[in-house]
Amino acid sequence: MYQAGEKILLTLWIGSMWAIGYIVAPVLFNMLERTVAGNVAGQLFTLISYLGLFSGFFLIINMIYRDGLHKDHWQLWLLAGMLILILIGQFIIQPMMTELKTVGLSDSNHAEFARLHGVSSILYLVNSIAGLILVISGTRYSRNTTS
Repeated sequence: MYQAGEKILLTLWIGSMWAIGYIVAPVLFNMLERTVAGNVAGQLFTLISYLGLFSGFFLIINMIYRDGLHKDHWQLWLLAGMLILILIGQFIIQPMMTELKTVGLSDSNHAEFARLHGVSSILYLVNSIAGLILVISGTRYSRNTTS
């Protein structure tokens, strides 16, 4: 039962990341005024970040409980890395972007906002690919028995 729940949670999280990041957000920017689209997309990305933090934390705890803590359990370490990227994006980069938007995106700070947005996009892409790897490989630890 735990394995099925783990697969469902991982698929929900990663599937939502892909759907919002690569389908919903581009549609928003094609259909709505840029500021409105950005605000809606920002809220959706925040929601996905919190879903990722909850899911990732739960999955890590479940993996350690089920398999123990092994230095060669690459799925566990990949998932931990994903959580670190979410934390950086959500609690370091996003507040900096929000501050720039609050003071107004003028010519002087627009380049900084674009740079931060680019970093945020790269972190999201890395997490999207890492998540896809986890969906394909699963999270179960298997000791390499070849010697």
